[in-house]
Amino acid sequence: MVGASTPQPSPARNLYSFGLTSFFNDTATEMAYWVLPAFLVSLGAGPAQLGVIEGIAESVASFAKLFSGYLTDRMQRRKPVVVGGYFVANAVKPLLAITTSWWHILLIRFADRLAKGVRGAPRDVMVAESVGKERLGSAYGLIQSMDSAGAIAGPLAALGLLATFGIRGVFWAAAVPGALSVLVAAFGIRETKPQTSGPRLPDPRKSTAAAVATRTGLPGTFYLVLAAVTLFSLGNSSDMFLVMRAQSIGIAPRLAPLLGLVFNITYTLGSWPAGWFSDHFSRRWMASVGYLIFAGVYFVFGRARSAVAIWITMAVYGIYYALTQPVLKALVVGCVRQDVRGRALGIYFFATSVAALGASLITGQLWKHFGPSVPFFVSAGFAVVSAMMLAVTPMREP
Repeated sequence: MVGASTPQPSPARNLYSFGLTSFFNDTATEMAYWVLPAFLVSLGAGPAQLGVIEGIAESVASFAKLFSGYLTDRMQRRKPVVVGGYFVANAVKPLLAITTSWWHILLIRFADRLAKGVRGAPRDVMVAESVGKERLGSAYGLIQSMDSAGAIAGPLAALGLLATFGIRGVFWAAAVPGALSVLVAAFGIRETKPQTSGPRLPDPRKSTAAAVATRTGLPGTFYLVLAAVTLFSLGNSSDMFLVMRAQSIGIAPRLAPLLGLVFNITYTLGSWPAGWFSDHFSRRWMASVGYLIFAGVYFVFGRARSAVAIWITMAVYGIYYALTQPVLKALVVGCVRQDVRGRALGIYFFATSVAALGASLITGQLWKHFGPSVPFFVSAGFAVVSAMMLAVTPMREP
């Protein structure tokens, strides 16, 4: 009918399409990710170079996430940005197979993180627009489960390929699931209809802080959550340092993909239940527990002297991810208005990425000057304080 509005896509179709895209994309990413430390060592690099690579890569991603978040609230069509982000990220991964220096890896990680930063906020807003507010946790949890299932398939594939084709062969093979992720995104995802709210004028009876929050669209609750998460992120360096720590204790580099497999099993099994529970219970309390689990994991990594402790702790590490990654997204999206979700996610991603930049650089230097235990103890301390901050943050509906 002429003049009729475009119907919204089926929530199930979009969620499963986003989930499959994440599955194939993470399969490709994890095939390469867990063998990078050993590959860096083979090129003559070490923890300091790893800190520079991960730090710079995350810094560019942080600015991309910030601008992408602001633009998301103004985009009428978000799908092209999402598909383009997946395309660029998966086009550069196979180039790892022809690198001959650690700075080549830096350039590839730069492009990969830039693409992820650009697509992140539009994707998460499209997910939120595909379901009701009461199902945000379940939606993000389902997609995260599919994502981490890919993180199981990736290390398994890498483990099977390493013996026959070597590390460079693994990088070439990552092009296959990468291409599938782009195809699913292009043909499976349907555009969502942006939901906007009219401008709200400040209530003169409110405090100055409340009036400012009304004008900006981002309430004080959002900034309190942001402060806690940013502090935590200052101690949350790249997981590659966990791999390096495991190798320093005696776990062979060829078993590095299995480290990813171990924690991604618990991550996959826990993400959807955690998201579902967050729709019915306190999201901030669930995230706080996740931070405390992270603190325990990093404390053990700092003191561990046996490979058995590392394997057990990596499994527990997946529970931290399940209790925080989908739950915090739902927490952020749920505490702001619909018309500023992109802005909120952009600021959230930006702040955590900038902090992650500092975390990777600091961890690399602490490791270099004080040994491997100190940076893990510092990270555990940040996590405990952040958990306490998040637990006492008051939550109000926007």
